Amino acid sequence: MEEASNQNINDLPEELLLRILTFLPTLDSIQTSLISQKWRPLWSRVPSLNLPFELFPSYEPPLDTRQFFAEFIDRVLILRSNSPIHTFRLSFIYHDHYGSHVDSWVRSAITHLHARELHLDFFIHKDFHDEETLNHKYDFPFSVLRNGYVENLCVTRCDLTLPAKMSTMRFCSIGSMYLDQVYLTDQIMSDLILGCPNLEALELQNCWGHHHLKICSTRLQKLVLGFFYDSELQETLVIDCPNLFSISFDCCAFDKFVLKNASSLVEFHVDIVHLIDGSYCYWSKVVRLLGQAPNVKHLNVQNWWFKFLTSKDRFPKNFMLHNLNLLELRTGFTQYDLVGMAALLKLCPNLETMILQYLFKIGEDDRLSEELLNKPVDLSMPSLKQVKMKAYTATEDELNFLKILIGQGVALQKIVLARTQVGEEGQIGERSLPLVVLYREGSQGWKCSWALHSATPHSIDSEL
Repeated sequence: MEEASNQNINDLPEELLLRILTFLPTLDSIQTSLISQKWRPLWSRVPSLNLPFELFPSYEPPLDTRQFFAEFIDRVLILRSNSPIHTFRLSFIYHDHYGSHVDSWVRSAITHLHARELHLDFFIHKDFHDEETLNHKYDFPFSVLRNGYVENLCVTRCDLTLPAKMSTMRFCSIGSMYLDQVYLTDQIMSDLILGCPNLEALELQNCWGHHHLKICSTRLQKLVLGFFYDSELQETLVIDCPNLFSISFDCCAFDKFVLKNASSLVEFHVDIVHLIDGSYCYWSKVVRLLGQAPNVKHLNVQNWWFKFLTSKDRFPKNFMLHNLNLLELRTGFTQYDLVGMAALLKLCPNLETMILQYLFKIGEDDRLSEELLNKPVDLSMPSLKQVKMKAYTATEDELNFLKILIGQGVALQKIVLARTQVGEEGQIGERSLPLVVLYREGSQGWKCSWALHSATPHSIDSEL
């Protein structure tokens, strides 16, 4: 015991120390070189460079901070070894004055350090920008990727300068791409997909410049689209990816959605801000795509189902989600929500797991008729085995829903309540409480247990 107590961090193997340093910003890992002789060269052999402008010491005026930061990166790239790195991560408030600096950093990361992951963020947060910086955007020289091994490319707030023959070139190493706040015309999108034949994961956020966006790929497996809003344009989105297994729409307001060859699609996510005016229209257009994806097993969606299934946009009478076994539903627990939930569950005869997340609504729901308002809710769930309620606060509506679950859940075996504290004025707090788990114990009814997150449940001898 005495020998173990005399050991310190210097006794750890160099491989483990390097692993620890990968979790630190590069500035902090450089500062560890002051610890001892052993630590002095370690920072230059860490298999990642993490260079966040927002964590760099600030100076006055702010322009000096950018200048010192640029000089710091220049020195880092000169002094560190040329051993390959896995990740190069940079955040910076770009100005044209630093164009040559950024070019050299990007080329060094790709051609000299052979980075596998390249993350470039020229936005960080709106608080870092003023009118001047918003007028300056970095032109990312896409052709430089031909000289490297980048597999995962992530760029935020920059323009893409593609080679003249991009569609005939082969950037074969790129398997994943994330584009945020990027000018993306229909032609640029087409050229990117053709030029990256091994692209399997694509995420587009806050992009603009398109009109009839077509995403057609035989290789793509995962697609995420977020914050495509332009109410003044009649925009079309066409997705034709026969091997696509996961798709996500987050605040997408295209005028027309087309989904082709979706037999491989098993994960489907849609989230539209819950406003009454206009938002439901786009939500319903996305949800109708489920009619082209018969093999979906995991659905993540918000609860507008009562309105959808009572409108002209509803599915054909024989439509069913036969393969769905996991449902994540953002919902409330009012009578309106329960009627919508019941309508959705009727389409999912083989559903086994349901996860419920409270849905914050900006607008009010439509009024239910007196008949529906007073009619008992019948939840069809013949195969449902477990339910998890997130942000559970034991409101009257939630307790009423629990009674319905327990009374009608033929196959239901477990209900997990992820409790959250309620703050002032009814606001849900961030602090989580121990889980409450309700178990069915045969004919004896239900038994209540509690459990810390990721811990084994402990009985508290309370029954429902």
